[in-house]
Formats: sequence, structure tokens, C-alpha cells
Amino acid sequence: MTDERLSHLTRFYSLLDKLERKIGGTRTLAACSGRMNWPKRGVYFFCEPGEFRTETGQGPRIVRVGTHALKEATPRTLWDRLSNHKGTAKTGGGNHRGSIFRLIVGTSLICRDGHACLSWGSKNASRVATKQDEVPLEREVSRVIGNMPFIWLAVDDEAGPKSLRGVIERNSIALLSNYEKAPLDPPSPRWLGLHCHGERLRDAGLFVRNSGLWNSNHVDESYDPAFLDELERLVSARGGAS
Repeated sequence: MTDERLSHLTRFYSLLDKLERKIGGTRTLAACSGRMNWPKRGVYFFCEPGEFRTETGQGPRIVRVGTHALKEATPRTLWDRLSNHKGTAKTGGGNHRGSIFRLIVGTSLICRDGHACLSWGSKNASRVATKQDEVPLEREVSRVIGNMPFIWLAVDDEAGPKSLRGVIERNSIALLSNYEKAPLDPPSPRWLGLHCHGERLRDAGLFVRNSGLWNSNHVDESYDPAFLDELERLVSARGGAS
């Protein structure tokens, strides 16, 4: 199974390399805005400075995969979701209650660096004073995520749980995840996600640490290799085009 997964992962990264060339290289959220020519819907793939592949060739490893609008009648766009992760340009902060990506990165920063932010992750923290206490950490989260290179794949299908975007997201995460598997392209010993602990995270911290991904869904699932054929078709046909 490890040899088979290694082959699938190698093909997966080859397709992402092709996608990266088609869209003209990676971007960072720190340098992006809604004024750019984003496709309406798509799937995104984040890398992270200092995180590299060790078994599937040279280059950075993917640390997060995501999409949006997986509920019917949801009008949210790809940029809407990316902007949730980026945070607010005006203040440099953001809202970790609207982005699990921000939540788990912030939790990891708390555990690694000793940030004092007792309300982080609490759903009931709505007081202005409390949110002001969160601003320094929100800004640090924006800095960390904003410096992560990413690419995107345009998939302009209808919103809903059976969307092709959901298929690509779910299977990509399951393929990349090292959760309860022989590790391939494991995180470096200095990876921030290894510090992802927190009472309010439930299993999410465990999933992040053991999968090597900034994802808490689908990391413990199996993948269908057939999704790679669909991914290849999409990359060849459209890539990141809107």
C-alpha cells in the first residue's frame, strides 16, 4: 500500500507542478486582493516555508487543501474563502471563528510561543474587550498564513456536497495525510503544526499533528485513486483560469 500511495502522491505533485506553471507561479495571501482575476469557484493548495517533500521528489510539500460552497445555495466565492484565511487588510488581524485554518494556526502559536489568549477558540467570546485581547494573535496568524505560497484550481461547478470541488478536496487531503499510515513526505521537526494542542479543538489537534496537514477533516479517510484522472483532466483543461 505504501508503494501504491507513493506512486499516487508522485503523480499528484506532478499535476500540481503543471498547474503551478499554468497559473504563472504561486501567490501569497499577503500579496493578494479581491481585485485580482479569481475564478468564481475552485480548490486551493497551500505550501509553507521550510516544509519540503522527502519521498516524492524535490519541492515544497502541500500543508493544506481547501475549497468552499459545499452547501447548496451557497453564494460564497473562492476569494471569499481565501479572504477569511487572509484576515483583514486594514487592521492586519482577522477572525479565527470564521476560519478553522486560522484557529488551528493560532492554537499552535499559543502552544509554541506562549501567547496569552484564553478566549481563543471560544464560541462565546463576543465582548469587544475580549476581541481586542485577541488582536495581537490574530495579526500573527495573518502574518504566518499570509506568507504561505499557494496555488488554485478553477472548478466552477454548482454549490453542494456532491460537487467536484468536494471530491478533489476530500481525496487530496486523504492522499496527502499521514494519519495512521506509514509517513510519506512527513513534516519537518520544526513544523508549527506539531504544536497544535488545545482543549477546544477536540480531535482537530491530533489530526493536524499526525496528518502533517493544516486540515482537520478527511485526514482519517481513504482516498479513491480515480480522482487523479479527474484532477489531470481539470488541470489540462482549465488550470487556474476563471
